[in-house]
Amino acid sequence: MTLSARFINGSHFQVTEFILMGLPGIHSWQHWLSLPLALLYFAAISANLLIFITIWKEPKLHQPMYQFLSILSIVDIGLATTIMPKILAIFWFDAKTIGLPECFGQMYAIHAVLSMESGIFLCMAIDRYVAICQPLHYSTIVTDTFVFKISVYMVLRNGLAVIPVPLLAAQRDYCSSNEIEHCLCSNLGVTSLACDDRRPNSICQLILALLIMGGDLTMIILSYSLIFWSVLKLNSAEAASKALSTCSSHLILIFFFYTVIVVIFVTHLAERKYPLIPVLFNVLHNIIPPALNPLVYAFRTQDLRLGFQKLFLPVKNSKCVQIR
Repeated sequence: MTLSARFINGSHFQVTEFILMGLPGIHSWQHWLSLPLALLYFAAISANLLIFITIWKEPKLHQPMYQFLSILSIVDIGLATTIMPKILAIFWFDAKTIGLPECFGQMYAIHAVLSMESGIFLCMAIDRYVAICQPLHYSTIVTDTFVFKISVYMVLRNGLAVIPVPLLAAQRDYCSSNEIEHCLCSNLGVTSLACDDRRPNSICQLILALLIMGGDLTMIILSYSLIFWSVLKLNSAEAASKALSTCSSHLILIFFFYTVIVVIFVTHLAERKYPLIPVLFNVLHNIIPPALNPLVYAFRTQDLRLGFQKLFLPVKNSKCVQIR
């Protein structure tokens, strides 16, 4: 144990800061991973900012579907930023120490932003459900006010619901080792160092995961089940293909997001035998979706691609209009 602890009552240690050791088992060469991670982080920030600015500046994209996508872009930037600056500081500058308040703050931010990402996926599924199953009422149901209210609700829900996670972690008694075999302050990684019972923390995280992400996923599955049922009843194959194409990008991202969560949960069961795997998946889950989401939408959404062209080639586009 390092010297970052103090005596209590002359004999009892109390940890005052944690040491984030990085990726377990590969400490000696983990800094080589900093380059691909830094490139992924730069790509995620740049691509999501590009999408947000394009949607904000292009009037044609001021629709609920793209408004939710712009919110997702901001959430993705937050998701990557909650961990990557500290991870790169560990790899580049050996800045492994982190104070308890900063650690519990990062723990809160990770849970809040991940839950927000899940909530935005649900909002996008509801939007697609109304657009395909209730097309005549879409403009009266999914209004700007609806988008604002449901977005505020998601922020409040996820911001308040995850507060117990860092609060319970802060109440644990950290009186022995302060070295965390991780790149970030995960709830399970931090509380594994506690000298007292950490079961309340694990139970709390499990309940929140089932209620928030499990509830969101259930509603998403229900929404798309109704969408597929409505599409199957369409007489035109072309109309059915067009309806499903508007959902394809969303489905790809949902599948990847929740699949990785399941993989992380499963690999945690084998953590003692293969400690690197769950830690690496945990890190990648915070950086790959933010980098992947913009690419999927950029390649599969024509209106967004046209928005990019107008953003980067405004003069050329205006000349083309004059010639026509």
